[in-house]
Amino acid sequence: MTDELSPAERYAASRFRAAEQATALAPFREMYDFDLDPFQIEACQALEGGKGVLVAAPTGSGKTIVGEFAVHLALTQGRKCFYTTPIKALSNQKYTDLVKRYGADQVGLLTGDNSVNSEAPVVVMTTEVLRNMLYAGSRSLLGLGYVVMDEVHYLSDRFRGAVWEEVIIHLPESVTLVSLSATVSNAEEFGDWLDTVRGDTEVIVSEHRPVPLWQHVLAGRRMYDLFEEKSGRDGDQGGRREVNPDLVRLARMENSRPSFGRDKRRGRNMREADRERERRQRTRIWTPGRPEVIDRLDAEGLLPAITFIFSRAGCEAAVQQCLHAGLRLNDDAARSQVRAIVEERTAGIPDEDLHVLGYFEWLEGLERGIAAHHAGMLPTFKEVVEELFVRGLVKAVFATETLALGINMPARSVVLEKLVKWNGEQHVDITPGEYTQLTGRAGRRGIDVEGHAVVLWQRTMDPVALAGLAGTRTYPLRSSFKPSYNMAVNLVSQFGRHRSRELLETSFAQFQADKAVVGISRQVQRNEEGLEGYRASMTCHLGDFDEYARLRRELKDRETELARQGVAQRRAAAAVALEKLRPGDVIHVPTGKFAGLALVLDPGLPAGRVGGHRGMEYHDGPRPLVLTAERQVKRLASIDFPIPVEPLDRMRIPKSFNPRSPQSRRDLASALRTKAGHHDARRHRKERSPAADDTEISRLRAAIRAHPCHGCSDREDHARWGERYHRLLRDTRQLERRIEGRTNTIARTFDRICSLLGELGYLRADQVTDEGRRLARLYGELDLLASECLREGIWEGLGPAELAGCASALVYEARTADDALPPKLPTGRAKDALGEMVRIWGRLDALEEEHKINQAEGVGQREPDLGFAWAAYRWASGHGLDEVLREIDMPAGDFVRWNKQLIDVLGQIAAAAPEGTVARSARRAVDGLLRGVVAYSSVG
Repeated sequence: MTDELSPAERYAASRFRAAEQATALAPFREMYDFDLDPFQIEACQALEGGKGVLVAAPTGSGKTIVGEFAVHLALTQGRKCFYTTPIKALSNQKYTDLVKRYGADQVGLLTGDNSVNSEAPVVVMTTEVLRNMLYAGSRSLLGLGYVVMDEVHYLSDRFRGAVWEEVIIHLPESVTLVSLSATVSNAEEFGDWLDTVRGDTEVIVSEHRPVPLWQHVLAGRRMYDLFEEKSGRDGDQGGRREVNPDLVRLARMENSRPSFGRDKRRGRNMREADRERERRQRTRIWTPGRPEVIDRLDAEGLLPAITFIFSRAGCEAAVQQCLHAGLRLNDDAARSQVRAIVEERTAGIPDEDLHVLGYFEWLEGLERGIAAHHAGMLPTFKEVVEELFVRGLVKAVFATETLALGINMPARSVVLEKLVKWNGEQHVDITPGEYTQLTGRAGRRGIDVEGHAVVLWQRTMDPVALAGLAGTRTYPLRSSFKPSYNMAVNLVSQFGRHRSRELLETSFAQFQADKAVVGISRQVQRNEEGLEGYRASMTCHLGDFDEYARLRRELKDRETELARQGVAQRRAAAAVALEKLRPGDVIHVPTGKFAGLALVLDPGLPAGRVGGHRGMEYHDGPRPLVLTAERQVKRLASIDFPIPVEPLDRMRIPKSFNPRSPQSRRDLASALRTKAGHHDARRHRKERSPAADDTEISRLRAAIRAHPCHGCSDREDHARWGERYHRLLRDTRQLERRIEGRTNTIARTFDRICSLLGELGYLRADQVTDEGRRLARLYGELDLLASECLREGIWEGLGPAELAGCASALVYEARTADDALPPKLPTGRAKDALGEMVRIWGRLDALEEEHKINQAEGVGQREPDLGFAWAAYRWASGHGLDEVLREIDMPAGDFVRWNKQLIDVLGQIAAAAPEGTVARSARRAVDGLLRGVVAYSSVG
């Protein structure tokens, strides 16, 4: 081919090769044993050309290579590179990878609970650590040339997303930003924003998966392909993908299949032969069990596999089911390897803790090649599972969705048990973005020719909807940025209020809001044109129909208001009746899922009505904890009592009664039925409607009858047009309010926060006070509460364990709503201090309401949760792991995670408090907590 080139062309080609070899990219490419993909080369060239880059590509496509090139450039140029990740596990993994490549002297790690070689030219860290460094003006920022933000799509995260935007906005202009994201549908919009705030930014989007992904549905013994390729007209392969007609047929048959009882009611029209054929078909369709699925994948050569189960308990149960079914995926040699690795990695764990942690059951599963992976596991255990899976020594992992968030654990196959998950409040369908993230683990680059995503058959499954999930490769990136108290004092300290306000206006949240205003304005214009047409159609020749329609609306509004008042009065009467309940009262629950006879265990009075700690108090009225006649212990709400309730009888509750004990519940429920089973529910007399005697309603009805338009033969026709007119007018007014509300929203929230901080003495105009400087050192959801506790001195005189118990309320949040009894608390000074913390929070909550700072929008201070105070107090006091975990009924992984967050906040308290008892107690509390399972380092 070269012989065909002219001398000039050969000379140009040699010049091009020489120029290419002179770039930093050429030696970097030689470090890999595979060639880079076009999108990787394009991004690396843009980086070397001095541009920032946003790379949006599917999971497993190798976008981190662009981040590694930024590391290579920094080292080549003698500058620093910070590599940020959203979670500590990812930071640890990336640190290990970079140490292997560049050596331990060149790479450092900062993750809140780990600090290794922090002044190295390359430092891996969590995004929060970099944010804190920026606000503190850390000297480590000197010489910083590149920042890699891995998994930058995390800025959509409701709780932590704001940190990513803070970093992007506040990084020095001289720093080149490398943003790595999953495939999002609005990458160009995000790129436009980066271009605005960071300067020249190249957007590189790749939809290509390096390992093709095949989608399947497993129903009974058969594995169906989700899609069927349709050939083009000439028989070429460039056809379109359609949903497998066999699956559609199967779903139609299942979903339309009548029950046995309905078959009989249909009469004899359905022939016996048809029934027999349907029965035979039914026997071939079922949802396979977990051991059956793994066995099937093993037989088809589709292991290793990750099965996503949206429940920690479900993951543990799946492992046990496979063990009981006798599944063995490892031979003797692999078993020996597993045992050797596990024993080496867990050598530092004391023998007495191994039993508490379920070590021996966990090891048995690992030796057979089966494991669970979820946030409730000890971090060391999770890391061992990850290592064994990558080595091919664990072949079946049952995991929650947290595994999909960037951890490098690719598999040949991914299995989804269900397409519904619990989001903490209700069961919801998984989104296309979540489906893409989960199935993106299937297919190991350089190992597998293809990856496989398998969805298990479920009744009511819709293959077309599943195909929509699988076919929608992208999801939009939405900002979750909100100003916080800590952010406000740090910004004002560095830039003053006016400049800070301007900076916040450059956030991605405001960028998106401003773009949305354009579309809303167009809709307002279209609505105004529609209003003109409706106004013409409602014109009446007898009089002013607009006035007549207004009278009708006023009548309807008045009737609705009176009905609402009636409901409110009944609820108030019911709430008064509930407040009179006492433990031991026997009541009849009038409505709801738990209607019937019940025994009051705890009246659950609202805040301020009872003494004691916060666990017994509720803001939405009394919430009695009851035992039903069916042996269930439930926390009821006011909605269960639409009418007043009165005690039917009284019973003594044994002191030994334990609501968590099935036997205790059974015995007391039996006594309840015996004691009060003869009582009938008291009927509530229906009251006369207030509308019947209302003078305003009488006046409006008379005015309507006297109006000229009332006699129009086309009155109802006009009324319908009038209704449409006023409905559209109301919608238009709402859109106009949205336009007004979306303009400068972030800055308005910032102004409210500054106003509150000014009232509390943290800010004085453009100046940050001494109190404000202390707040600037406290990060977290309850930053202001922590600062107020320090200011009021409520932690003075507390011992280390007592302070640990109190500080735990600043970080801990229960995973589920509290339907159980109030949490156990330390006694004495610690309990008093916790009560004071709740009192201070109540004062701050009232202040936030006064300043229109809305917690529902993610701004403000949530109520402190006291659920971990006893565990933190006991652990910091030196009690054993077995004893502490048994008392709180919490997985070891959660226990470690909350303790590490508590250690972090105690470190902040020690740094922010003036030198004295609180600072000393905070430091000693850290020493007391940092032992045993909590102290096991996740970096070797």
